Amino acid sequence: MGCLPYGVGDTSQLNFQVHPGRDSILLEVVVVLMTSVLSPGLSRRRQHSFGSGGCSNDKCSVFRFIQVYPGEDNILLEVVVVAMTSVLYSGLSRFIQVETAFFWKWWDEQDEDTRDLYRSLVNSGQIEMVGGGWSMNDEAASHYHSTIENFALGLRRLNDTFGSCGRPHVGWQIDPFGHSRETASIMAQMGFDGLFFSRLDYDDKTNRINTRTMEQVWEASANLGSSADLFTGVLFNHYSYPPGFCFDINCGDDPFIDNKRSPDYNVDEKVQQFISFVNNQLKAYTTQNIILTMGEDFNYQNAHMNFKNMDKLIGYVNALQANGSNINVFYSTPSCYLKALHDANQTWSVKEDDFFPYASEPYSYWTGYFTSRPTQKRLERMGNNLLQVSKQLVVLGNVTDDDSQAKIVGMMEAMGIMQHHDAITGTEKQAVADDYARILSEGISGCGDVTRKAINNLLSDSNEASNLELKSCLLLNISLCEETESYKDFLVTIYNPISHVVSQYVRLPVSGDSYTVTDYNDEEILSQLVPIPDSILNIAYRNSSARNEIVFQASNLPPLGLTTYRVTLVANKLQGRLSQDLEESEGSNEDDYSDDSFEETDGNDQSLEEDNNDGGEELEKVEAEGDITIGNDLISVSIDGSNGRVKSITNNGIEIPVQQEFLYYEGVQGNNAEVLNRSSGAYIFRPISSEPISISETVSTSVHKGVLVEEVHQVFNDWVSQVIRVYKGETHVEFEWLVGPIPISDNVSKEPITRFTTNLESEELFYTDSNGRELLERRRDYRPTWTANLTEPVSGNYYPVTSKILIRDQNKGLELAVLNDRSQGGSSMKDGQVEIMVHRRLLSDDAKGAGEALNETAYGEGLIARGRHFVFAGEIAGSDNVSLAAQERLLAQRILLAPWVFISRGSSAQTRSINKKQVSNVFVGLTNSLPENVQVLTLERWTDNSLLLRLEHILEKDEDEVLSRDVSINIQDLLSSVMVNSLRETTLDGNQWLSDTDRFTWTSTDTRHRSEVSRDIQDFSITLRIMKAMFKVSVPEIAWGRVENHFGKTTLSTPDQDSNLSLPVIGSLVYCETRPCSKLDDQSISPLTPNQTLFQLDEQSINPLTPS
Repeated sequence: MGCLPYGVGDTSQLNFQVHPGRDSILLEVVVVLMTSVLSPGLSRRRQHSFGSGGCSNDKCSVFRFIQVYPGEDNILLEVVVVAMTSVLYSGLSRFIQVETAFFWKWWDEQDEDTRDLYRSLVNSGQIEMVGGGWSMNDEAASHYHSTIENFALGLRRLNDTFGSCGRPHVGWQIDPFGHSRETASIMAQMGFDGLFFSRLDYDDKTNRINTRTMEQVWEASANLGSSADLFTGVLFNHYSYPPGFCFDINCGDDPFIDNKRSPDYNVDEKVQQFISFVNNQLKAYTTQNIILTMGEDFNYQNAHMNFKNMDKLIGYVNALQANGSNINVFYSTPSCYLKALHDANQTWSVKEDDFFPYASEPYSYWTGYFTSRPTQKRLERMGNNLLQVSKQLVVLGNVTDDDSQAKIVGMMEAMGIMQHHDAITGTEKQAVADDYARILSEGISGCGDVTRKAINNLLSDSNEASNLELKSCLLLNISLCEETESYKDFLVTIYNPISHVVSQYVRLPVSGDSYTVTDYNDEEILSQLVPIPDSILNIAYRNSSARNEIVFQASNLPPLGLTTYRVTLVANKLQGRLSQDLEESEGSNEDDYSDDSFEETDGNDQSLEEDNNDGGEELEKVEAEGDITIGNDLISVSIDGSNGRVKSITNNGIEIPVQQEFLYYEGVQGNNAEVLNRSSGAYIFRPISSEPISISETVSTSVHKGVLVEEVHQVFNDWVSQVIRVYKGETHVEFEWLVGPIPISDNVSKEPITRFTTNLESEELFYTDSNGRELLERRRDYRPTWTANLTEPVSGNYYPVTSKILIRDQNKGLELAVLNDRSQGGSSMKDGQVEIMVHRRLLSDDAKGAGEALNETAYGEGLIARGRHFVFAGEIAGSDNVSLAAQERLLAQRILLAPWVFISRGSSAQTRSINKKQVSNVFVGLTNSLPENVQVLTLERWTDNSLLLRLEHILEKDEDEVLSRDVSINIQDLLSSVMVNSLRETTLDGNQWLSDTDRFTWTSTDTRHRSEVSRDIQDFSITLRIMKAMFKVSVPEIAWGRVENHFGKTTLSTPDQDSNLSLPVIGSLVYCETRPCSKLDDQSISPLTPNQTLFQLDEQSINPLTPS
């Protein structure tokens, strides 16, 4: 039966003056031994192969727990002890396994006998899977898409291998550097009963210890009610040994010496030291059960030494029960500890915000990693984009071969590793970061092969197979694409992974100076040539002949569908001016809509020179007066003619003063010997001054206006430049920044920021997203759960910005929001201001684990980073009956799941033939465009005849009068090429039927009525409610049909089918009826009772301590 029985009641009812006997009240103590080991390429401290130079394979696969077991009817304080080993140490032992990726490295090398033994231990409950993600994910920089994927991959691997007995019930996030509310919500929706972690702000922890609120109910969603609640416990001593009890080869603590003839005999001393620590920890918790960690990174390299001493510790402590001790120690698991807390049946405090930012001590705020390694963070976000595109196309294109599936799995594993709390964070060594880039690049390449096969399947017919090249341009951030530059005639195939019709502007570098663009109907469309900024052209390692980009709008891209455009170099330069001529025919002014008018100023004088990249004609010089304005009918930006900087943004006739500038913080370079000398490093952000230094007061600008986009190219200095652009028809302004190489010849660590300053009265408030999902309110110099005393006024106010940061003026009804294309750190240091850190180059390590300075280089010089910010400024109410918040949500989807562009050569006879017969049509993956507030989060082949479909409602409650409402979707005919015969809802990870989920419920101090936010399912019709963003169903029975590739004209034909086919059990190899903590029978554990003595202490010289 395992963890039976548990003590109940409040600690205030305990009689600590106890004596042994059946009616005595005993303290149950739980002791936990553990270590942390990183796989190849993951070590932030050193490079080594898994199993060499550190933990060996058979010492690094599972965690071991020890928990105090109650004797008979006595109530004991529980202490859980966790250690890492892969062999059964003794009949009393229990073990836990956390990160699936690392376990899998061990599992892959084992023979079937070892695997069978391991399965038997899992089935019996002696080995328990905890956490279960592919890696222990970061919670600040990881987007919710990637977090779900990380958990789903790891949990599926466990489910497919061990069945329901291998399913984790407890989250174990012991090392991430702060904890997000959205991650807790995700875990709750995956069926977890609780979560344990160790890192939280040192002031917060002190307050929680003093108020005995180390364990609470985390209300992890403002929209989902109790369905997102998760019991959460904070570990007392990080995940480290108590002082004096580290028994590994790297430790300096004395082992147990129990030979009484030895002059070093120390049993009495060590037992009393342990009991003192236990009683001190007991003061911070409210039940008779506590969890005590014993371990550290890279420990248990000598597992036998650890466990031998651990057994002695347990034996000698428990022997004191004969003398009236109320402490009993035994092996256990987190689930058993959680069950003991649940059975205590007490009322718990609540938590509604998150655990950011994290400060480990004064002057050490871990907010630098929100931005560290900015190019890696962008690569990861691109990886998720392509992974979702690939999964969708595998289903729609009916790609079933093993090689393609292996490549998809390889990409999923690469993305899972990237979520590790020393990966996406940018806190790893440079060599490790390089390895991450290699792994992810290989995954991207594999996805390229899969998408090529899928699209060609879609474009083929019975008469002729499609064989398009379908290459991806992965270096567009430096305006480089070999195919578009070298081909005079090429096809642009665009796949839209969004679930409704969207229009997207496409920009591709080209070498020529005159092109035409035709759509799938062979009709010429508007296009525009725009010069590539000099700062891009001057990048030393950019090997490209392109000096311009061709811009056109891919209009009305079908949902989960694709369409193709043709780009052709033309000799007649007048053809390149078609866009201008078409615009003029609609009554536009030629001076305003030349194909590419060009103006240049140095920001001081008003001299402007007009040039042209269309035909190379020499245009006359003109004199400009006053400010510069770019924009469209909806939104415009004014540039101050005197200094070249942004002056204001006007949206729907409302002008908001907005100044945008680049500055940098100078990072502290200390020796880290004491907290006052802490350096700014990969983890820590610590500026010397609260006031950043301006990069440039005057900005050189050039202006480029055309029929589709108007741009201002800014140069701040020789390492910072920017393009500000407004596309026709868009309601936001795009700021594309380039920063680097950051100079360090002055021996100064620099942390550049972009800052937007407005006249909005934000009243110390600003808002940031939680992993790209719900917004959280932030207040400067404030914490919701304790009185803030920030030792670092800037970094202590920085928060993770995964997708958006904004400020509001409620009195004026105005808002400024900045969306980004990767995770960054940001804040509002003054009312009306928003700042975001875009890059970091530091010369000192912060001594928090990386072991080297964050000084990224590329091609022999400092790393150059380029990225985009998307700015909304206007009325909160929005326009065209769509709130500004809803507009931001919709754009965030287009950034996250951007339509993916594929390039194919357009000159071969075969390609031309295919173009005429197939590309002239449009493939549509959905029979109808879904409402704008609903997105297919995941469309994935699960088995040969089943799919996993996740649907999400992307808005929060009250964000929009219309789009925040419930939405009904019919699943049966949703997919154009698949007929759904049956469906059943699963947990968010897709590995458990939702109807089989029975999570613990908890009583909290929140007395409000908070029901679960559920979905209505009638046959195949599903009603999604607000922010039930990760609704998902399993579609076990599918039939493939051919579709006619006309948008709005989808015709499905299917073979005869049995609509009543039974649903398979999801990946079940074995079946477990109860939670892991109840799987062992009473005979498998032999806990000590008060009358048992396995160890004899010298003359019973230790008196058990009780809490004061």
